[in-house]
Amino acid sequence: MDINEIRKIIPHRYPFLLVDRIIECDMESRIVGIKNVTTNEPFFQGHFPDFPVMPGVLIIEALAQVGCILALKILKMEGHPSVFFTGIDGAKFRRPVVPGDQLRLELVKIKQRGTLFRFQGKAFVEDQIATECELQAMLGK
Repeated sequence: MDINEIRKIIPHRYPFLLVDRIIECDMESRIVGIKNVTTNEPFFQGHFPDFPVMPGVLIIEALAQVGCILALKILKMEGHPSVFFTGIDGAKFRRPVVPGDQLRLELVKIKQRGTLFRFQGKAFVEDQIATECELQAMLGK
């Protein structure tokens, strides 16, 4: 999925759309997205400007956006329905993410009950884990 397809599925827009491409999606339980981290990201102006580091909460948000795409594909829904965080557990930040890095955002569905989902998420830079966590979200009305 390219950025145009992603924009059809989730409502996020610049500067808060944090996924550039989906490279794998089995439409049932696993998805992999890409976020190209550039020096032009607006958050770098104020987040340690002398040593730009992508904020951990934005890495988690990028994971959540990819999880949202998977949830909506599983439910066979598109067109910007709202999906809301209901929990984040076990977040660990293993390495900084800096301009020039490419984040590979991998999520696996752990559990689903109706429109409530739980995912295991991992963000990688090359073969190194940058961030990992469990995310819980549900479709809003």
